[in-house]
Amino acid sequence: MKKLLAILLAALLVLSLAACGGNTEPDPSAAPSQSDAASEVTNPTIRLSTTTSVNDSGLLPYLLPVFESETGYKVEVQSAGTGAAIQKAIDGNADLILVHAKASEEEFINGGYGVERLPFMYNFFVIVGPKDDPAGIADCEDAAAAFAKIRESESKFISRGDESGTHKAELKIWGEAAPDAANDSWYISAGQGMGACLTMASEQQAYCLTDKATFLSMEKDLDLGLLLEKGDDMMNTYSLIAVNPEKIDGLNVEGAKALIDWMLSDEASEMIAKYGQEQYGVSLFYLLEK
Repeated sequence: MKKLLAILLAALLVLSLAACGGNTEPDPSAAPSQSDAASEVTNPTIRLSTTTSVNDSGLLPYLLPVFESETGYKVEVQSAGTGAAIQKAIDGNADLILVHAKASEEEFINGGYGVERLPFMYNFFVIVGPKDDPAGIADCEDAAAAFAKIRESESKFISRGDESGTHKAELKIWGEAAPDAANDSWYISAGQGMGACLTMASEQQAYCLTDKATFLSMEKDLDLGLLLEKGDDMMNTYSLIAVNPEKIDGLNVEGAKALIDWMLSDEASEMIAKYGQEQYGVSLFYLLEK
């Protein structure tokens, strides 16, 4: 009798444990994990060719980990001046571009290489230089007047000289009075990215046109002052463009669309609007109205 009772108790214990285990089937309503998302992505690598300012300012390193975590994609960032960034796409080495030179962007699309130009954010160009401002540009009404004073005083000026969006903006401000590095010793064509040019300007106590975001992100390491940040010629607009699969083979079309959709989403917009506020007290980028 005791033996039978023991067997019955053991059987009840097994049934009780099985009941406590519950249903082990996954909840279909649960959000996928990063590994789940990655397993659903056919081609996980997205090649983004972009201008140096969104990278040097820290914006992309701030945004992309969130996108990658949520989607399972991995973004390979190639950072160069706008001219070089666009050329990478033309050469078939990018799935999309993020640049800031409207005329070059339109030429890229008109040549059949880009699908659609999507302007979505902006910041401002500023002129930085020696804190004692030997050319006296701080009181100028706009960048064109400031450049005229720099030229008149032959104060050192560091130019990107790399066909970037910033370089094209600089040349537009100079207009027909653009200096020639071969003949004007005060004008230095660096052929470098924004961060490198700011470092050169600091070392040589020269003036430089830069986007405000990159300058603020580097300011503590520079011996330069922000001297001019006003004028209608100082707005700097950024656009996303997917590369055209009808023109270039081997593109990650789905990945490019996923990144563009996310960059234009409310989530990314909120992150962009907040970027810089905590560290610098101001936003480094602003959103265009949708």
